[in-house]
Amino acid sequence: IIARKEFLMIKQLGVSATTPCTHPVMRKILTDAYPDARLVDDERITDEDRLIEYLSGCDAAIVGFEPVTDRVLEALPELKIISKFGAGCETIDFDALKRHGIRFGYTFGVNKLSVAELALSFMVNALRWVTPLNQAMRAGDRPRYRNGELLTGRTVGIHGCGNIGKEVVRLLKPFNCKILSCDLKDYSEFYIENKITPVSFEELLSQSEVLTLHLPKTQSTRGLYARQVLEKMRPEAVLVNTCRGEIVDEEALADRLETGALRAACFDVFAVEPAEDDRLLNLPNFLSTPHIGASTEETRVAMAQAALRGLKENEFVDPEKFYDN
Repeated sequence: IIARKEFLMIKQLGVSATTPCTHPVMRKILTDAYPDARLVDDERITDEDRLIEYLSGCDAAIVGFEPVTDRVLEALPELKIISKFGAGCETIDFDALKRHGIRFGYTFGVNKLSVAELALSFMVNALRWVTPLNQAMRAGDRPRYRNGELLTGRTVGIHGCGNIGKEVVRLLKPFNCKILSCDLKDYSEFYIENKITPVSFEELLSQSEVLTLHLPKTQSTRGLYARQVLEKMRPEAVLVNTCRGEIVDEEALADRLETGALRAACFDVFAVEPAEDDRLLNLPNFLSTPHIGASTEETRVAMAQAALRGLKENEFVDPEKFYDN
């Protein structure tokens, strides 16, 4: 978004995003800027009625993944500005924002380094068999050794070369990897500058030794990595997902990992969170974390500051900037 720096005087700010209200440093950042802000504390608002009730009377809001729908906005006529805390806007109806004339503040890429570092650590972990070896040692098996592979020199495919994908490229530079990229957008200048090979989806699947996903959750990406797609990946490949759940068919993934048709997978995100599929979670060649991609102290502070900045630097959004039709 190219922000229009038009500051509207805020009378009552409501923060319905749980994370910045429960983290002491982020909470202080919010209250220092807006001492009378309404903070949600540790409640997670997941339904429209509660969000309407909570934001009633507010002319500005900082939201996380609460359902910002047409019905909600219709019931909140005083609301003039919404700023997004964190990344991911799949619970926001941008057509409704436009209809109701509500300004939106958002900072792209504020969590890019944190997520990219996690993705990189996943790659090394999987290639060196860290998780199964650690599990074996904890179980008392005391394995002698197991040869893994270096990340250095591997062919790494990046599906989605936006802010986080570009940061992964930067972090991979010392590893001298051959980097492939698949993206709907044209990043040709970036590709040339960083010696990246743009490829089709089919080529990405067949050539990547490590495949890392950095896609938004949209109509076209939900279920994209279905069973028939996973079958096209190299059997020795590692699949890394630090973007969103529901993009990969988790049952099909478990089948491939269980049979050895896929070397390993490392996921920070799941279709249902907290994750529930114990069959997948307990596979020795599957490494999981509970959606911690943006969970570093430095990133949390930056996210809180970005959310506040969005209250001052915002615009009437064009839904096409966020929707993938």
